[in-house]
Amino acid sequence: MIIYGIIILIMSFITYVSYAIDKKNSIKGKWRTKEKTLLFMSILFGALGGLLSMYTLRHKTNHWYFVVINWISLLLHFVIGYFIYSMGLFDSIQLF
Repeated sequence: MIIYGIIILIMSFITYVSYAIDKKNSIKGKWRTKEKTLLFMSILFGALGGLLSMYTLRHKTNHWYFVVINWISLLLHFVIGYFIYSMGLFDSIQLF
């Protein structure tokens, strides 16, 4: 379960930074990150970072599909985490 949490935190951080860079580039009129890339990062265990960046940076909040995909992905990540915890899939793995 710890490993899953670490994966979520790392991917969320990377996703948050990617949204922040895209926001900065949009203000400066520079090259932007593709929306597909941002959404894929959110789906790939970065939904928490995507949501935090959307609401703290006010970026992509007007795009309904960003809101929906990030919230559904976050819910899915919680379900996967609950499944991993309840099944005890990583009980035998020790980090230290």
